[in-house]
Amino acid sequence: MDRREGETQREREIRNMDELLQELRVVLPGVQVLFAFLLVVVFSERFDEVSALQRGVYLAALLCTTLAAALLIAPTAQHRVLWRQGARAQRLRIANGLAILGTAFLAAGMGCAIFLVTDVIYGSLAAAVVTGVVVAVFVGLWYALPLYQRLRRR
Repeated sequence: MDRREGETQREREIRNMDELLQELRVVLPGVQVLFAFLLVVVFSERFDEVSALQRGVYLAALLCTTLAAALLIAPTAQHRVLWRQGARAQRLRIANGLAILGTAFLAAGMGCAIFLVTDVIYGSLAAAVVTGVVVAVFVGLWYALPLYQRLRRR
């Protein structure tokens, strides 16, 4: 249970919202850097030389990163729009879901970017292997480990 001694329900909701917003402040610069990289890549001279597969992966990376940015920024925007309107617990549940979904799209976008770079350097087989390992690390550290810990506490 996420309850500190002597903490009221309202105080806990405020603390949880503050913690979530702080976590988003940590992840958003990474999303912004990846998004900027993807926006610049398409304008490079060599982009015309990429294969159809690489173009498709590039578009997937761009779209996943765009969705990650939208989902990860949404809790902050909603917090501002709904400030002092009550229903903090409901906003916190929604923001938590948006943040989890946002990190899933971030992992997918990063996986696509890794595939694209590795494919250009070493070819599709190496890109598939490297991307598989990278995505497995994201899934393991970001989702499997915390879910395992959560299940053990029950």
